[in-house]
Amino acid sequence: MSIDRPEHSPALQMRLSSPAHALIQRIQNEYREMPGLILTEEQARRLWGIDGKTCRRVLAALLERRFLRRTAAGAYVRASD
Repeated sequence: MSIDRPEHSPALQMRLSSPAHALIQRIQNEYREMPGLILTEEQARRLWGIDGKTCRRVLAALLERRFLRRTAAGAYVRASD
């Protein structure tokens, strides 16, 4: 199976885990509570105290859901900001 197939998408993988779902909800709430929040992946890892792999998967899931978008510099911002 190819990793590009939908059943292997980061968002689907994150939905399968309750702790991951809770983390996604936490991150969404923080972006809602802090309009204009702009974070690099490294800053996100430190802020939320998560490892690189988890951070990349969560950010990818939020990009896929179109909750976040990436800036030209590669930082993550809320898509509606």
